[in-house]
Amino acid sequence: MHTFRAWRIHEENRKVVARFEPLTLADLSPGEVVVRVSHSGINYKDALASTGAGRILRRYPLIGGIDLAGVVESSTDARYRAGDAVLVTGCGLSETVDGGYTQIARVQGDAVIPMPTGLDAQGAMTLGTAGFTAALAIHRMEHNGQTPAKGPIVVTGATGGVGSLAIDMLARRGYEVVAVSGKAQHANYLRALGASQVLLRQEIDYGSKPLEAERFAGAIDNVGGEMLTWLTRSVGFWGNIASIGLAGSPKLETTVMPFILRGVNLLGINSSATPRELRLRIWERIGSDLAPRHLDRIRTRTIAFDELPGAFGTLLAGGVVGRTVVSIG
Repeated sequence: MHTFRAWRIHEENRKVVARFEPLTLADLSPGEVVVRVSHSGINYKDALASTGAGRILRRYPLIGGIDLAGVVESSTDARYRAGDAVLVTGCGLSETVDGGYTQIARVQGDAVIPMPTGLDAQGAMTLGTAGFTAALAIHRMEHNGQTPAKGPIVVTGATGGVGSLAIDMLARRGYEVVAVSGKAQHANYLRALGASQVLLRQEIDYGSKPLEAERFAGAIDNVGGEMLTWLTRSVGFWGNIASIGLAGSPKLETTVMPFILRGVNLLGINSSATPRELRLRIWERIGSDLAPRHLDRIRTRTIAFDELPGAFGTLLAGGVVGRTVVSIG
């Protein structure tokens, strides 16, 4: 039986251990579509899963990687044919089913997205879950009434994958974007993506009042903790805050004042469990009005499959700017 190479995560003696292994199709999670994977990407969640720094996997062993792009090799789902260019993000990859760090993947038909217009596998994985999450956040904010005319949108964790892509997408849509980052050396990078202003995290006065002066019309937050608390108090009337990440802290200590006195909306963004109809709509927008203009700049690194094990630590340490793409095939 044909074997292929995959990055598989195990739990051994209560410790997470990940390694390359030869597998066959029979080893993979069930699904209707077999994909020859050419590219994947590295997300914060991937680094947590492969190092054991966070409990992401619901069962072991599983192949890592929450994103994949490639070409259909075979399908029992009539929606897909051999040779179709496709991508998959989230949908339980590397959480409840085998993920994208593999030369061959088998996935459920409902998880598969036809490659959007204007994208190839490398571009799709420069976006990946990060780009999908950024687009989902903007889509939900706009569904809730956010418009460029209402004022600036602040993006925290701005040099990361979600932050970088959110800035690019927002700027394309005509929003004034304020980027928040702890990395002063990358201010020019953020401005090149479309940020009109860069705030250094360490220079922010978070204040202590239940409501601070209105500074922003909305926010996309990747940090949580004290940062998100500050945003709830600093976003103006009827503004939307998309809560995406917890790189700083999972805690949120605020009051009901922003919600009942300013009508602020706190939107939780779950990119993994997005219903298929909405998932298709978001990818459609990524190929049209939310298409980033600076993918080549945001893709700061492309690594070979063999280099994967050494890439997680840098991301967890906050040493990565933009997106890292993994070339598998």
